[in-house]
Amino acid sequence: MKTNAVRILEQLGIPHQLREYEVDPDDLSAETVAAKIGMPPEQVFKTLVARGDRSGVCLAVIPGNALLDLKALAKASGDRKADTVPLNEVLPLTGYIRGGVTALACKKDYPVYLDETAILWNVISVSAGQRGLQILVAPDDYLGAVKGVYAAIARPKL
Repeated sequence: MKTNAVRILEQLGIPHQLREYEVDPDDLSAETVAAKIGMPPEQVFKTLVARGDRSGVCLAVIPGNALLDLKALAKASGDRKADTVPLNEVLPLTGYIRGGVTALACKKDYPVYLDETAILWNVISVSAGQRGLQILVAPDDYLGAVKGVYAAIARPKL
């Protein structure tokens, strides 16, 4: 299946693989997605939409088993504080529904902050822009496609 995110990778000549999985609308967690595609949750990255008090909307791409460190995101983005946007704003801002948000082919080119742990992997998994489809891609290639910034913005779940 080709989504806009997949089309961008193909246009850029970036090697990638797709993994489909069955969606449970009652459990859209990255840990569940990781189990369904056979990868550890720390290798499956989720994309969260946030807003800083100075810089506005940005995307935080963090490991599936981590929580977004809002203080670290604010610091990385030059904000005093940042918070995730309300769920009802995600679709209008990105063009994607919860569980399908990706920094690739977003409605607008928002700043992207990718957790620095991504470089520990040869391949990471990110949403392909719809529920039930993940893209496996090298972290450096992903960064090239989204013009992301390395930043420590996640903390492990306790």
